[in-house]
Amino acid sequence: MSKSGAAGSGHSLWSKMPKANSELFALTYGSLVTELIRDYDDHNKINEQLDRIGHSIGVRCVDEFLSKTDIAGIAIPSCATMRDTAEIIAKIGFRMFLGATCDVANVASDGRAFSLYLYDNPLTIFVELPPPEESSPLSGGGGGSGGTECDMSKIQYSNVYCGVIRGALEQVNLRVDCKFVRDVLHGAEVNEIRVELKEVLQDGAGDDYKEE
Repeated sequence: MSKSGAAGSGHSLWSKMPKANSELFALTYGSLVTELIRDYDDHNKINEQLDRIGHSIGVRCVDEFLSKTDIAGIAIPSCATMRDTAEIIAKIGFRMFLGATCDVANVASDGRAFSLYLYDNPLTIFVELPPPEESSPLSGGGGGSGGTECDMSKIQYSNVYCGVIRGALEQVNLRVDCKFVRDVLHGAEVNEIRVELKEVLQDGAGDDYKEE
């Protein structure tokens, strides 16, 4: 599928998806992050929980993705390379579920890694994180007996995306490492998510999906 074809399919699917109010969506996600900040005393734990939540969503997104594309009569070709996979995620996946604009960049020479540039992040429309020198550490309400302080400036606020990508790709037999390498909330010009293939799995059903 060409870039223009994938982008057109993404727009078509987005137009057929039920819409949530963007402000309510952002505020609801913000409430979730706030609860995690209250429950955990370390930014690493908060980031891990956001990734874990995203993973649980991602393992179910593939079924939704295939169902919607089938109903819409859109044929999704098999992905022969990670570049093909990246284009489907960027041009169809992000557009279909979020209405967001996303591009593929920095594809590794061995074809096993790529970056996703996310220009419009619907999760962060009301969000500002303090820079490190101005961050006020907060004591978490749980997760540690020593009252460790949480550095708000080190929270990867949109880390749920990384979990969603990991979970979704796991369902198509690809185990990947996924992380934010640039974040607008941390002063970057663009949100960049780096995805690296670690293993081709024999069974694509993730543990969360199997158990539940």
